[in-house]
Amino acid sequence: MSLAPWVLSVLTVGLAAQAHVHASEAAAAPGYYTVQATGSTGWSSMDAKVEAVRETLLAAQVPGAIVALPVKAGDAVKAGQELARIDARMASQGAAASSAQVAAAQAGLNVATKEYERQKQLFAKRYISQAALDGAEAQWRAAQAQVTALQAQAGVAATQTGLHSVRAPYSGIVSSVPVNLGDMAMPGRPLLSLYDPAALRLTAQLTQDQARQLRSGVQVEIPGLTVQRLSIAASQIQLLPTADPLSHTVAVRVQLPANQQGAMPGMFARLWWQGDAADAAQRVLIPSTAVVRRAEMTGVYVQGDNGKPQLRQVRLGLPQGDMVEVLSGLRVGDQVAVEPQAAARVR
Repeated sequence: MSLAPWVLSVLTVGLAAQAHVHASEAAAAPGYYTVQATGSTGWSSMDAKVEAVRETLLAAQVPGAIVALPVKAGDAVKAGQELARIDARMASQGAAASSAQVAAAQAGLNVATKEYERQKQLFAKRYISQAALDGAEAQWRAAQAQVTALQAQAGVAATQTGLHSVRAPYSGIVSSVPVNLGDMAMPGRPLLSLYDPAALRLTAQLTQDQARQLRSGVQVEIPGLTVQRLSIAASQIQLLPTADPLSHTVAVRVQLPANQQGAMPGMFARLWWQGDAADAAQRVLIPSTAVVRRAEMTGVYVQGDNGKPQLRQVRLGLPQGDMVEVLSGLRVGDQVAVEPQAAARVR
């Protein structure tokens, strides 16, 4: 009978501890937010890339060793600046030979011209026949034709000599130089590529319905630029007149403002446009506090079928106050944990 108070005390302590555990679990249980459609139109987006409006791949037109390569990738060049030079010694010798042949032909033409003038004077005095005069005229005309032909050949030789120097067709940035000094250049082999940084554009592949929604203009987002977003008018948007036969998407080109600092071809970009009423039923917002960011993954904890929160990756849109739009990864009716840290502790 003396053990009863001690047993009662143990039972009391055990019940209190169990109640404390249940209270702690209840306090640690995360709250949930039910995903609902907003009923209003929002912004839609699509991945895009930056490309140059003017981008040129300069190739060799004549064979020969590369003897000068004064530029490298990233250099800014002016229009007409020499970018590469090919060994032109043989071409220079050929041009000199052609010039000498032209000089010899012109000397022969001078002789034929003087002879023809003398024959005309003799014919006027009836000292020679008509046949002799015709012969002198034929020689004079042949000498003229020979000079013209040799001058054309000399022009071809001079043009070929000029092809050994590769010059910039416009002011721009050298994007790549796939050859080295001393390499053998062959006709058609790329020597370097050049683009104009003052004229850039965005390209994206959109569905037909998405392309139709671009009539009111778009916004452009390029990570890394000082300007968060750029507003582009509809007049600067071009829809190509053909669609891809496999994906049935339309290529869209968006002209960027001139001399956009920090942008370069190949950069990742995102195209934003205002959706229509048909998109309102699918547009959802969640509290910003529910978002979990781990390295490059963005997600939320969603209540699973077993009642426990499960991490799910999502794609976010624009923030709106304390809420943020979810473009993909959630659907109406999902239960999202508003306290991700508490949800991560639930096992």
